Amino acid sequence: MFSKRSIRRRFLFQLIVASAALVILFSSFLYLFIKQSIYDEKQAELITYAENISAYKSLLSQQNNADALMGLSIELISLPSAEEHLDFYETYHKDKTTTLTLIYPFDFEHSSYLKLTRDITPTKRLLRKILNSIFIINAVGFVVIILYAIAFSKMLIAPISALTRRLANMNEHLIRPIKVEQLPDEFEPLGETLNRLMGRIQNFVKYQKELFIGAAHELKTPLAVIKLKNQVTLIKKRSSEEYIEAIRITNQSVDEMNKIVADILNIGRQEGAQLEIPVEADIIKILKKWEGDFALLAHSENKKLITKFEPDSFMAALQVTLLNQILQNFLQNALKFTPEGKTIFFQSYLNEIGIVIEVIDEGCGIDDSVDLFAPFKRQGNKSGVGLGLFLAKSAAEAIGAQITLTNRDDGIDGTLARLVLASKLCCILPQR
Repeated sequence: MFSKRSIRRRFLFQLIVASAALVILFSSFLYLFIKQSIYDEKQAELITYAENISAYKSLLSQQNNADALMGLSIELISLPSAEEHLDFYETYHKDKTTTLTLIYPFDFEHSSYLKLTRDITPTKRLLRKILNSIFIINAVGFVVIILYAIAFSKMLIAPISALTRRLANMNEHLIRPIKVEQLPDEFEPLGETLNRLMGRIQNFVKYQKELFIGAAHELKTPLAVIKLKNQVTLIKKRSSEEYIEAIRITNQSVDEMNKIVADILNIGRQEGAQLEIPVEADIIKILKKWEGDFALLAHSENKKLITKFEPDSFMAALQVTLLNQILQNFLQNALKFTPEGKTIFFQSYLNEIGIVIEVIDEGCGIDDSVDLFAPFKRQGNKSGVGLGLFLAKSAAEAIGAQITLTNRDDGIDGTLARLVLASKLCCILPQR
């Protein structure tokens, strides 16, 4: 029913053992309390008789009361010690009876003591019945505990079983989000995590389909151009210059195909980078490295790069290769679409989520109705295959970051590319 690694099995075992120990402990204390209370009552009764006899210095006052002395025998004995002492002891007889005896001081001058003996066999039988009843109650209680533990453990794993059945009936073509509000409070974080994972799977499947379709379409166009040029060249005789021009156009088509193949290979490399072990790195230090590289490029194209990085240091555990892919794409796009004489802003700051990295250009902006993170989606009339933002989106999801691309809202034409690294996935450390 349960494997050795079963959480339910361990929970059942621990719950049964703990409950059984509690019941046994409580029953033992209860029995000892009842027994001590009964014995205290019997002893108090014998002390009362002894005090009355000792007060009158006569046995007649008690011997005249037959009801009071029923089951009680009184003797006057002498002991060598003259010290006052009170002693109880219990005696078991061969006829399976039990008596309780009290030795009580009577006359110190003559070293005489009262010996009061009472038959407590009925009391012992009563205690035995009580003990047997406690054993029966414990046995029944132990069975109830086992049944309750099984039912309770089944109830606890019911949400997990429901999630398992729900996920088992899903595939990459039929994914439905889990209704978190229907889960117990303790399972809400798990449901939210699964929903985020399923969202990533949906995007992955969607983008993979678009990638394959787009790759086929993008490769088909240059192949068609190459085939057409070759067919025309074979049919019609041309001059050497015309042959050279045809070969040049063919080479351009081959170069376009090489770019597409190279970007598809980059997708494969990125998936490999996602398997890298995250390392602790200073995000601000990485940003400053990219600042140095792109400041020279911007200056060579008569453009200006302005940077402002806050805080002084931000340590995070992530795959640095993936972060570099995102930053490279942001800065390359900003440099590509920003006209000469314009400015590119490269900055970082902290917010309530974590660290925000922004690249702001003064280009033509974007079309909000187009999903530019999909493969082979292009913006403007600039050259490119259209896989850069797709790679950046995949890299951001792999490191647990948020990536957005919007138009500027300060009245200036341009695009705002933003990356947010959450603090809960990173740790901020003071700069050494």
